[in-house]
Amino acid sequence: MVGRGNVGGGLARLFRDAGHDVDEIGKDGGDVSAADALVVALPSDAIADGLGKVSGADGKATIDATNPLAGRPENHDSLAEWAKSITGGPTAKAFNLNFARIYDKVREQRTMPSMPWCGDDGARDVTEQLIRDAGYEPVYCGGLDKARALEDALPFVFAAMQGAGEPVFYRIAKPGEL
Repeated sequence: MVGRGNVGGGLARLFRDAGHDVDEIGKDGGDVSAADALVVALPSDAIADGLGKVSGADGKATIDATNPLAGRPENHDSLAEWAKSITGGPTAKAFNLNFARIYDKVREQRTMPSMPWCGDDGARDVTEQLIRDAGYEPVYCGGLDKARALEDALPFVFAAMQGAGEPVFYRIAKPGEL
């Protein structure tokens, strides 16, 4: 886990509760060569600096959980593509459209909330496993070229929260699955 804030720290707890060994790497960096996957949960303007202080990430499956609240570089269509340009491994975009403040309530829901994700085929198994282990149902949205759409969906999720007056869970399902 690269990032120890609300998202990174919250996901680390969910993953540990599911039985995973999780190393949390902060702004000082560290070695992730023994990790099966790398989850990036940093402010968007800290991605390059944060990943630049991480060793052992080359070619590693990477899950980008960031949002462009502090912008994105002009030479990359999405933050996930930017992260991939640094790590070089199969990359997914996930965990960016669910509220960290209610991670502790995810397993209390009658129906498993949805977690939209997109990404490279090589990141699919680990991404869907971690989504399920966190208590969400994965909703595949296509290849990594769809990462920008997930990043651009953030205002919609914020609007739903504002309308409800608190963070929300949501469910995306085919007819007959609800």
